[in-house]
Amino acid sequence: MITFLCYPKCTTCQKAKKWLDDNGIAYDFRDIKLNNPIAQELSAWHAKSGLPIKKFFNTSGLLYKSMDLKTKLPTMTDEEQINLLATDGMLVKRPMVIGDDFVLVGFKESDWKEKLAK
Repeated sequence: MITFLCYPKCTTCQKAKKWLDDNGIAYDFRDIKLNNPIAQELSAWHAKSGLPIKKFFNTSGLLYKSMDLKTKLPTMTDEEQINLLATDGMLVKRPMVIGDDFVLVGFKESDWKEKLAK
């Protein structure tokens, strides 16, 4: 079973949820705002994903912009960035799907199809 992290009011998350439902893919739903990932989870997902930690930030979000993270992130270590992500679910890019051996960040249908479609 995969874990689907999203913010229910996000239109991209709604589209991703519909895609999962339309394709009959079972998942554990997790609201990223109400149940923010903790640093240990984020660290494990980062390692599993093979992506740079910057890809885990919701760069189009209001919080990201108001904190001027575009300027601050390049001077921070991965650990500092993970700890920052763990402070607020609205900083985390969504939707996110976590499987046993993969992590998908954001909704790119072709990637989701490759990893999830039966």
